[in-house]
Amino acid sequence: MNLNLNGKVILVSGGAKGIGAAIVKGLAIENAFPIIIGRNENDNINMLQEITDLGLKADYFTAELTVPDHCKNIIDTILTKYDRIDGLVNNAGVNDGVGLESGTYEGFMESLHKNVVHYYLLAKYALPALKESKGSILNIGSKTAETGQGGTSGYAASNGARNALTREWAVELLPFSIRVNAIIVAEAWTPLYEKWINTFEDRDAKLKNITDKIPLENRMTTVEEIANTAVFLLSDKSSHTTGQLIHVDGGYVHLDRALL
Repeated sequence: MNLNLNGKVILVSGGAKGIGAAIVKGLAIENAFPIIIGRNENDNINMLQEITDLGLKADYFTAELTVPDHCKNIIDTILTKYDRIDGLVNNAGVNDGVGLESGTYEGFMESLHKNVVHYYLLAKYALPALKESKGSILNIGSKTAETGQGGTSGYAASNGARNALTREWAVELLPFSIRVNAIIVAEAWTPLYEKWINTFEDRDAKLKNITDKIPLENRMTTVEEIANTAVFLLSDKSSHTTGQLIHVDGGYVHLDRALL
């Protein structure tokens, strides 16, 4: 299927690793022009190299998105170089374990800056360009906003905000034909997830305990599966889809646990 993404300039925050990297690669394969935004220069360079080694096109810009001014500066810099933005994928974030009992005010506010404030700021500063292109916004979220996890108040609150902003922006941007959707992730195999699993003494038993609870095929969601849905939602093949929270999770959040 031709998704009509040829040459579309689409920004992907946290685009050098994990889900973001898979989305960047998926966009490039569809001949879009993904722009990696990340804090680590070497990671950004390596991801760009992976794309160019495939004979595909992309670019990267390095920014610390927890610093509000960096969000504005990076959008301004991208527009100076490319003069257009056709899509924005808000993806960067980390499940940082800032809990209610164990956390602090300072830690909670830091978590919000890591996980949702830059979603708002990148969208705000990219908005004039998105209005011109009638582009789209895709927010990547987590099950924690709906299921809870325990010990991660900052991350859960941020993901609740991501969901709410998805619906709010979809309403606010209707007059400009800008579509806004979210992909909600549950148990997906990423470098950060693997790092967490490896903290357990019996990592294989822990992993099996988790995958046994994933209804569809009792396995983790791959980043490629998330990316495939992301690329579709960013394309005009989903031209009448907006305000949706789409769970790419093997049925983890919604299917009856009695099935297991």
